[in-house]
Formats: sequence, structure tokens, C-alpha cells
Amino acid sequence: MTERQQTKGESSPSPTSSKPLPIPDEASRPFFAGAREHQLMLQRCTACGRWFWPVKSRCPECWSPTLTWTPASGQGTLYSFVLMHQLYHPAFAGELPYIIAAIDLVEGVRITSTIVGCQPDELWIGMPLEVTFEQLNAEITLPKFRPAARPHGDH
Repeated sequence: MTERQQTKGESSPSPTSSKPLPIPDEASRPFFAGAREHQLMLQRCTACGRWFWPVKSRCPECWSPTLTWTPASGQGTLYSFVLMHQLYHPAFAGELPYIIAAIDLVEGVRITSTIVGCQPDELWIGMPLEVTFEQLNAEITLPKFRPAARPHGDH
């Protein structure tokens, strides 16, 4: 029985249970296919060129339905972040606390993701970030972000 099938009165998943996984649907399949190939994929309007996230059926700028999935640079800056101390699922117990962030990509899109590869006290608003990927299983790989390589002496 999966966690989604669990009903009231049954025991909770054990602390060693696996993480809940996203379930790609028709609209998000290109995003997850790109992530498996270590490419951050975003939708882009072929009429006006606007990038956007989350997935939409029409461009939020010009309302055109002609959209394409395009590899993004994976580069961005830290807009805001929170440090999660609350355990919402037992599979994340070993990762507490972890950093959830809003990241402004160079393409003009703000996305939410997890920051890895640094301590919370090393973060600063405007910090350059780059995408990295965590493979959870053969089908699901998730984009996360880490501090971008920068010349010595910057900030």
C-alpha cells in the first residue's frame, strides 16, 4: 500500500520510509524528462518569448497557446529562503533542518526549490546559485540549487 492509499487508523510510515515522490502528469512530463537528463526545463512562449513557471496552457503575457519546453540556464540568485525545522514526513528526518528557497532565474522566472551544498549561515539574499540534480529513482530526478562557483573574493 502506498502512502497515498493509507487510510485513517493505519500506522504512519516508519522513519526509514522513502520520500514521497511527485507524480508527473501530461503537463509536467517534459519537466521531469529534462531533469532526468540534468536539464532544467521551463516553458517558453513561441509568440512573445516569455519564460514561465509553473506549467500553464497559455502564455501569461500574450495568452498564446503556442508554448515550447526549453532548457533554462540553471543560473539564478537567491530571492528569499526559510530554514525548515518542522518534520512533515518521516523520510526527511535525517535532513532537518533544510533550506527552502525562492530563486530568481536569469530567464526572469522565480521558482521554489531546496538549497544544498552550504550551511544556512552562508546564505545571503542575491547570492548566485546554480542548479544541481538529485536522482530519487529511475524515473524521478529533482532540481535543487547550490551556491554558484564564483571568483575568489566575491562577497
